[in-house]
Amino acid sequence: MIAPVAVVTGASRGIGAHLATALENDGYAVERGSRSTAEVTDRAAVEAWVGDVVARHGRVDLLVNNAGVIDAEVPLGESDPDEWWSTVETNVRGPYLVTRTVLPHLTPGTGRIVNLTSGAAYRNADSATAYNLSKAALSRITAQLGLGPQRTALVFDLAPGVVRTDMTLSMRMHEGRTEWTSPDEVSDLVLAMARGDLDAWSGRMVRAGVDTVASLLARAEAGLGERDRTLGLVPWGPDDPLG
Repeated sequence: MIAPVAVVTGASRGIGAHLATALENDGYAVERGSRSTAEVTDRAAVEAWVGDVVARHGRVDLLVNNAGVIDAEVPLGESDPDEWWSTVETNVRGPYLVTRTVLPHLTPGTGRIVNLTSGAAYRNADSATAYNLSKAALSRITAQLGLGPQRTALVFDLAPGVVRTDMTLSMRMHEGRTEWTSPDEVSDLVLAMARGDLDAWSGRMVRAGVDTVASLLARAEAGLGERDRTLGLVPWGPDDPLG
C-alpha cells in the first residue's frame, strides 16, 4: 500500500516536529519543512521544494502550515516596524505561498490542509499585534478556501492551545505557567482531520486542549451554524442591517 504524503512546515522543532513524528507513526510519508529546506516567504524556494516533493511522490495528501513566529510583546506604538512586518510575512505570506503551490497537487476530494492558528486571532490585545493580526488573516484564508458550497479544499484552523515550546517559554504572558496543552492533544486532532473524521469542520476553528475528536463529532452531529467557529462581524442584534 502506498503511504499517504504529508508536508509539514516548521517541522524542525516544537509542535511541527511532534506533528511530523505523529504522522510518520501513523503511516505517512512526511516531508519536513524548515528554513534550511525552504524559507516559506521565498516563492522560488517554496516552489522548488514542493516541486521536488511532487516529483518524488506524485501528490500531496495533507499540508500542515505550522511555520510561524511571534513579535515582541509590546504595544503597537512601541513595535519595531521591520520585526512587525517580518512576522506578518512569515505567518501569512508563508502559508499563502505554500498553500498556493501545493493546491494543484493536493489529492482531489481527499487532500486536506491544516493551518496552525491561535486564539489570539479572536482577541483584542495591544501586544504582539503582528502575531495576532497574522493569525486572524490566516483564519480568513482558511474560511475562504474551506467553507461553503464553493469551497476549494478541505481546510481547517487548529489552535494548538499553549504547548510547552521554545516560543511559548520565551513569552512573558506564559511566565509561571504550570498547565500546558499536551502535544498529543494537538496531534490527535490533526490525525482525525487527516482521516476525514472532522470534515464537517472545514473552514472553521478548533482548539486543542478544549475540543476533542469526540466532542467535535458530537457537535457536528447536532449541527453547525453558518457562522459557528468562524471569524467575522458580530452584529448588534437582529435589527442590525449588517447582520
